[in-house]
Amino acid sequence: MPELFRLFGIRFFFFSNEHPPVHVHIKNGDGDAKFQIKPVQLLENRGMKSKDIHLAESIIEENEDLIEQKWNEYFNR
Repeated sequence: MPELFRLFGIRFFFFSNEHPPVHVHIKNGDGDAKFQIKPVQLLENRGMKSKDIHLAESIIEENEDLIEQKWNEYFNR
């Protein structure tokens, strides 16, 4: 499971058998969620607090090019 980074107690990662479109999973002590990258959009939320979702969304928006680059490197696309 490739981990991209951890910030403010939130882990940002891919699963090793992902599928398009480019997306990122996030997880903290409360739950997990999934965001599409371009455009940044919440796809699933299982238990994460609203404030953490908004924080993660901001981090993803600031790093969407890096996330897409890491996706393409890992999945050879």
